[in-house]
Amino acid sequence: MTETEPVESQSSDDVLIERIQAGDQAAFNLLYERYFGRVFGYVARRINNRADAEEAVQEVFLAVFSSLHSYRHEAPFAAWTLGIARRTVANRFRKKNHPTVPLEGTEEPHGIRAIPMVHREATPLENLECSERAKDLSTVAHIELTDEQRRLFELHHLRHQPIQEIARTLRKSEDSVKSNLYRARKLLLAR
Repeated sequence: MTETEPVESQSSDDVLIERIQAGDQAAFNLLYERYFGRVFGYVARRINNRADAEEAVQEVFLAVFSSLHSYRHEAPFAAWTLGIARRTVANRFRKKNHPTVPLEGTEEPHGIRAIPMVHREATPLENLECSERAKDLSTVAHIELTDEQRRLFELHHLRHQPIQEIARTLRKSEDSVKSNLYRARKLLLAR
């Protein structure tokens, strides 16, 4: 294909990426148009200010363009692009100044200083990151873990049952339970 050939709107993402990397501006415009709606929708749901959302979307597409060389085709391009959008939104939340609370303690009897307990609600960034992480872990758990690993993980980490009790209930050795839990955690933490 040469740069003078028209870019078809039905071209696959991979074809468009190859053309972009070869310097084809029209291919990038088509890719931008193809994903703008999804990216803008994703960002706008997380950033309530339209101007900030538009600016963040531009940051996303700048990052997409500048890091196309690192796209490895292991996941769909849409997922890769939305991953960049998620990180861009998270970085924008991190840049905001959050109020700090001084760690002034009060003097207790016997000269011990007590640090006051500060109760606060999670920041929007913390809520976003927690929600995204929970979705990612749930997806990985259903795709990559065996039924047995999911069950063991649930019993031990969510229901807080001791390994000895799980082994006895499932009629397995403790080493088998520990091994399966180790593999499950390793898969989940890799994400």
